[in-house]
Amino acid sequence: MRLFFASASPFVRKVMIVLEETGQMDDVKLEKVQTTPLSPDLGLSSANPMAKIPALERPNGATLYDSRVICEFLNARADATLYARGWESKILEATGDGIADAAVLMSYEKRLRPEGLVWDDWLKSQLAKIHGACSALNTRWMSHLQGPLDIGQIAVACALDYVDFRHPDANWRQGNDDLANWLAEFAQRESMISSSPS
Repeated sequence: MRLFFASASPFVRKVMIVLEETGQMDDVKLEKVQTTPLSPDLGLSSANPMAKIPALERPNGATLYDSRVICEFLNARADATLYARGWESKILEATGDGIADAAVLMSYEKRLRPEGLVWDDWLKSQLAKIHGACSALNTRWMSHLQGPLDIGQIAVACALDYVDFRHPDANWRQGNDDLANWLAEFAQRESMISSSPS
């Protein structure tokens, strides 16, 4: 299999962690690409018509894209248990992906918008989504986050670490001490360390 990736992407990182945690890293060749909505990578575009990463090219079958699709495929391929807690795991994964979506949109706004045209209200609205999601995680989801490893934990950790990486002034930890402490511990997993963005 071939994985189109960029190490800074929180969605790629989810896939990388699933590969490592399920013992499938050696089954995948990594194909590094540089792609943005304004300048998509041509090789990636032929594998994924949306020209987004990650995309997993398989020797038999259609290329898989969207991190949720890829992660669920890899989990099933390894007969792993990352989705064993059912809908709760998927809700947490959607929450983590939502945080990552908002943070990536903020990154694009800052990096791709012409100077002087950056939309501050847009940035504030995306940051508000991140803060709202973190508050919900800290209030309602800590028992799940502290349970056995699953896809929800991986998604949330990748998203929060991406926020720290690209938006260190986001201040999501304020009022979310339990969530901050959980991430500090989860970040010590070998799969988190080896997939740290650069």
